[in-house]
Amino acid sequence: MRILWIKSELLHPVDKGGKIRTYQMLRSLARQHEVTYLCLDDGQAAADALQKSTEYAGHTIAVPFRPPAKGTAAFAGALFRNLWSSLPYAIARYVSPQLRQRVAKLAAQTDLLICDFLVPATSIPPGMLKRAVLFQHNVEAMIWQRRASVPQNPVRRQYMKLQWRRMRRFEAEMCRRFGHVVAVSASDAEVFRSGYGVQSVSHVRTGVDLDYFTRPADAERQVTELVFVGSMDWMPNEEGIRWFASDVFPLLQRRLPDTRLVVVGRAPTPALKSIADGNRGIEITGSVPDVRPYLTRASLSIVPLRIGGGTRLKIYEAMAMMCPVVSTTIGAEGLPVHDGQHLRIADGAQAQADAIVGLLKDPTAAHRLADTAREFVERHCSWDAVAADFLAQCKDAMS
Repeated sequence: MRILWIKSELLHPVDKGGKIRTYQMLRSLARQHEVTYLCLDDGQAAADALQKSTEYAGHTIAVPFRPPAKGTAAFAGALFRNLWSSLPYAIARYVSPQLRQRVAKLAAQTDLLICDFLVPATSIPPGMLKRAVLFQHNVEAMIWQRRASVPQNPVRRQYMKLQWRRMRRFEAEMCRRFGHVVAVSASDAEVFRSGYGVQSVSHVRTGVDLDYFTRPADAERQVTELVFVGSMDWMPNEEGIRWFASDVFPLLQRRLPDTRLVVVGRAPTPALKSIADGNRGIEITGSVPDVRPYLTRASLSIVPLRIGGGTRLKIYEAMAMMCPVVSTTIGAEGLPVHDGQHLRIADGAQAQADAIVGLLKDPTAAHRLADTAREFVERHCSWDAVAADFLAQCKDAMS
């Protein structure tokens, strides 16, 4: 089968959830199918990203693209001008006539057209939408709705509400216009179905590379070390770990003074760094070449997200590494895991602290949780099975 896969970025470095899911699924599909990967190239990818794309595609076309960099005057100006746009800025930022021209040219030679994430949807010519599949890793509007609801500057909150309303309108319209929508959880699929009126929608499971994420048999844990793994330039991660560091972690330190928190992920913000600067128990690593040593060493992996959508690959990665997980309800949303069986789920600062202290003080319970979690991902979460299921759903829906 000839597959045209459209995305807003090259995949290397494969360092965040959306990239990981796409990379692993494409690697599996490319073994048996002819994959053309068409994307934007904003200059932020690794120097060898185009060369390494042979790992997941037979042919890659990267369209040069230079949006204003975050934190610059040009970026601020773009945000201001977006006040008069009908599109949410997260979409308007990536509008590319050049990418649309490429899609129109290549689509005629394609058996299956996949739009990966909502961002490149504006580059699919309207007449082609019904024969294309939209792969939705999140319910994007849900992220913006939750972001607007957290405490923040009133002006910023109003801007977030505006972006949420625009995103909801745009997302609902695009989901209805595509021939089929694939979500990453049953709960997301139900939002598209009941909330947006999408008639053709299905969902695929989340996977994990079980060969890569395997705990060494002789590994030792740091008794009171917590780890958070996630890209800090993704808004839900940054907001969640700032909340944990400022509201939850001090409660832990009062009860277990030796507790440490290691935050592993690229692009930590100045706000997060300032919290860490004021607490010697917090370490901010920035980008690392391999997250496995941190998951191996830690006693617990935390996922304190309060906003977001889709599913968190970081949970399955920690489960595969037999690092017990403590998550919020939103952090574990969409995954078929259960509190007390595969991980601990706790909301609110005090509940999070109680759950973490409980596991740190009861290593037997923590080990039992880790064993059950590893067994679960071994039985249900191989990427080859996920990719095969994804392709079958797309073929059935578009036939």
